[in-house]
Amino acid sequence: MNLLILGATGPTGRHLASQALEAGHSVAALVRDPSKLNEPRIEIIKGDATDSATIASAARGRDAVLSALGTGKSFKSGQVVSRAAGNVIAAHVKRLLWVSAFGVGESFEDARLLQRAFFRTLLSDVYADKKIADDLIRKSSAEWTIVLPVGLRNGLRTGNYRVAEHLEVGVFPTIHRADVADFMIRELIERKWVRKTVEIST
Repeated sequence: MNLLILGATGPTGRHLASQALEAGHSVAALVRDPSKLNEPRIEIIKGDATDSATIASAARGRDAVLSALGTGKSFKSGQVVSRAAGNVIAAHVKRLLWVSAFGVGESFEDARLLQRAFFRTLLSDVYADKKIADDLIRKSSAEWTIVLPVGLRNGLRTGNYRVAEHLEVGVFPTIHRADVADFMIRELIERKWVRKTVEIST
């Protein structure tokens, strides 16, 4: 498949890009700083996902768009994710796999009390922006899948994780970024969760 990846220079996006190549897909990446992605097999498109014209051009002719956009370590959203989501939808993307976060939207009810306190305080601005993005995507005509990972951490791909619309999780649940990417690349072909929002955890 001919894929466009957003957030490919981030810690989860790098796994998405490498696993997509491993699976035999053609990969393009929209990045603000091309120097951060040294992979000759990837078509590098310099630009910003919050720019509508850039997204429209980059997404043209793609079979799917996969997004691992985030705000890094910042607790301020800058409305980056919601603006990018609006641009992707306006580009009439066929298939969209979008990384959000556990605790956003209805998944807040699946969180433990300690987690909810964290979501309501430090992450309130970031999560509010992610919810706007998720709601926009759900209303779109794209064949979307929204992925809500619990606490992300580094580590090797294990293939040992749970996926469901609602999961029972512990107080400090985690998932390897490589496993989130594994699920998304598999879902491209398996299409088990089209127009579904899923939680993912070990």
